[in-house]
Amino acid sequence: MNTMKTTFLMALLTVMLVMLGGMLGGRGGMTMALIMAAAMNFFFYWFSDKMVLSMYGARQITESEDPRFYGLVRRLAERANLPMPKVYIIDTDTPNAFATGRNPQHAAVAATSGILRILTEDELAGVMAHELAHVKNRDILVSTIAATFAGAITYLANMAQWAAMFGGRSDEDEGGAGMLGSIVMAILAPIAAMLVQMAISRSREYGADAGGAAICGNPIYLANALQKLEMANHQVPMQANAATAHMFIVNPLAGSSLASLFSTHPPMPERINRLKEMARTRQF
Repeated sequence: MNTMKTTFLMALLTVMLVMLGGMLGGRGGMTMALIMAAAMNFFFYWFSDKMVLSMYGARQITESEDPRFYGLVRRLAERANLPMPKVYIIDTDTPNAFATGRNPQHAAVAATSGILRILTEDELAGVMAHELAHVKNRDILVSTIAATFAGAITYLANMAQWAAMFGGRSDEDEGGAGMLGSIVMAILAPIAAMLVQMAISRSREYGADAGGAAICGNPIYLANALQKLEMANHQVPMQANAATAHMFIVNPLAGSSLASLFSTHPPMPERINRLKEMARTRQF
């Protein structure tokens, strides 16, 4: 169900991008919009992991530097039949974690020093299993493409607004109504794209919760961890870039009431309840 929903939403983003390209330049504009999206996806496919890790000052560690954490990731990766990812630590008190990388062969997992302090061994296993589930499901690639399409739609929408207001492309039978319609669409398209991107992100989070429960062997490990992380992130929100919020296991912008209205993550009570139901029915 999550895969079907994601496929539909990705198709919706593509249609929105093509329509905006058509508004700007007809059939040629549609082609240029798709070329621009393809170029952006190529760039982010190869370089987004390095950009994000650098943005948060993540430092790569070896097993000798932190045998507990590194060894835990290695055991979980073996259980999930995944190649060993690179392991990073971010020096911040806010407890959180994320995965990045273009595919399972070039993946990395990162955890903050705060999360390593407050979670038990089982809870940390639940969190890292969740991140490895993202890697296994190739959610990182899906989320990157969705974010790229949303960014391209926003860029084209801004261009369309200026074109509509200052004599852009219009047909002879279009009048003020046509121009007004173009402006309205250019305003609404970025909002719609953002909502679609968030829906994709929330869908993939549910999938990673279920996949992580299967990898670590007990959904309660992750449920307990999420309860702790949600509380801690409300108390000490992370200084995070909103464009990368979808990558973290809990919303790093949780301290902002406005951000919670447009969250890239599902409601925490719902995530925890689903995990507890999985444990009760042993569906993992």
